[in-house]
Amino acid sequence: MNANHNQPQRIITSYRDAPARTLTAGGVTYAYRELGPTGGIPVIFLVHLAATLDNWDPRVIDPIAKGHHVIAFDNRGVGASTGTVPDTIEAMADDAYTFISALGYDTVDILSFSLGGMIAQALVLKHSELVRKLILTGTGPAGGKGIDKVAGTTYYDMVRATLARSDPKEFLFFNRDDTGKAAARAFVKRLDERTDDRDAKISIKAFQTQLKAIKRWGRSTPADLSRITGPTLIANGDHDRMVPSVLSHDMHRRIAGSELVIYPNSGHGGIFQYHDEFSNTAIAFLDGDR
Repeated sequence: MNANHNQPQRIITSYRDAPARTLTAGGVTYAYRELGPTGGIPVIFLVHLAATLDNWDPRVIDPIAKGHHVIAFDNRGVGASTGTVPDTIEAMADDAYTFISALGYDTVDILSFSLGGMIAQALVLKHSELVRKLILTGTGPAGGKGIDKVAGTTYYDMVRATLARSDPKEFLFFNRDDTGKAAARAFVKRLDERTDDRDAKISIKAFQTQLKAIKRWGRSTPADLSRITGPTLIANGDHDRMVPSVLSHDMHRRIAGSELVIYPNSGHGGIFQYHDEFSNTAIAFLDGDR
């Protein structure tokens, strides 16, 4: 018999140490990680294009996990999750709903970035009762001008990064001035802090299917964002080349009562360049009484 069976479990608040878990639902085995104190409303993290569990910035997750139950997962066909990536954002949102429901939650908060923010919007529009508070960062609405150019920008920056022998995210997420370059290097370095039990890389086919879904989202009929009525926080850098910053202003105008934060001299990864400010803002928003 284990003598420590009455000892409270140590709460993990470092994403680097969060155990890799799996959950099977709807014929798909989802890979996920959770950390922080359980019992409250969990914060579900929805990640960006081409990303796996290893792409979340620990300087964003860790401060939030000090006081919140955080769950990050790989959507269908991504990283260590099984199945094939859907070619529409709406189907990705259906998978997110399946995963959240299988965990047993009927109320969650959402923190999303880029592609994840598109999935979050589709999820809230279909299941408004599920999401209490919504954080949309580096993202844009269905039919948003310029979203269908994401593939071109992505491939262009991947070539530039290859020639510079650096991570494509350094080009895609950050400005190429001295401030941006330093922030980019620091961000990429932080993503390597977890050394054990890392996630499977995304496949080329999965990445291409995600790009197809984003292009379709950009060319689709605009959704009625006035139907998003819960507290919403929108954040971006002021110079987002992937999902134009003007789209953050557009969502802010269309979602009543939403809050908008635009970080100066920063790009698509503004929340990672300003990780301290953003995590403080996100915590205040999640803990606010709205």
